[in-house]
Amino acid sequence: MERQEIEEKVRAFLIDELEIDEENIFPEAHLKNDMGIDSLDFVDIVVIVEKNFGFKIKPEEMAGVETLSQFCDYIERKVN
Repeated sequence: MERQEIEEKVRAFLIDELEIDEENIFPEAHLKNDMGIDSLDFVDIVVIVEKNFGFKIKPEEMAGVETLSQFCDYIERKVN
């Protein structure tokens, strides 16, 4: 899967499913501080990622993932 396709899918579910304002979605946006993603949102993200990308997020693999770009890097590593 191409990086651009991953970023488009992630952007779409952040806007549609989590109702994050589009202006808060940029590569270096901090998931918690800039986008306001909390632990309840993360539960939703786990389900959405499994549905859209076909793998389960393991919390230990997400350690150190703080920005949107890092999150897309993580997804790209898992799907390719």
